[in-house]
Amino acid sequence: MVRDLADRLRRLPNGIVWLLGAIPLALLVWDIFTGGLGIDPVRDIEHRLGRTALYFVIGSLCFTPALRLFRINLVKFRRPVGLVAFSYAALHFATWIVLDMGFLWSQIVADIVKRPYLILGMIALTILTVMAVTSGNRVLRKLGPVRWRRIHRMIYAAAPIAVLHWLISHKIWPVWGITMGTAVLLLLALRVPVIQTNLRKLVS
Repeated sequence: MVRDLADRLRRLPNGIVWLLGAIPLALLVWDIFTGGLGIDPVRDIEHRLGRTALYFVIGSLCFTPALRLFRINLVKFRRPVGLVAFSYAALHFATWIVLDMGFLWSQIVADIVKRPYLILGMIALTILTVMAVTSGNRVLRKLGPVRWRRIHRMIYAAAPIAVLHWLISHKIWPVWGITMGTAVLLLLALRVPVIQTNLRKLVS
């Protein structure tokens, strides 16, 4: 049944990812214009964009385990999911620069010094930017598959760094943030050959 659903999903165009990816942004815009945000609207916008970026980063980590363990092949959607993640991360960063800091560069530097978790966020965004820039087929052909895969394996660093950025930004770690961190660790663990082999035996 699951594989039948996967086969149907695989027939859908990649654009469905962008359509679904636009829903959180549309809901955010709706809340902005209808007063649905909290007492600190800028903070809410930043946090919602950042969380959505992380959700899509985690989603991009699901495709390989699904293929290798359960023979569910939805890998064609991995690139657009990654690009949606980058888009939300870029909007998250832009909101901080424009709405929170107001392009006050001295204040931006002071904020980075005061809040080191911002550096973690910038590192994660830089990795996602490099991956987005190199995601096209033309770049793949130019770099070659080996170098291209090395670049895109940086997502294994970006995901936990993004989780740490989220968690450290809170004085009290939210349960949902810890849950997302656990999900990232599990998805990365599924790439360890020994764990992958044993799990494949269990599900086969």
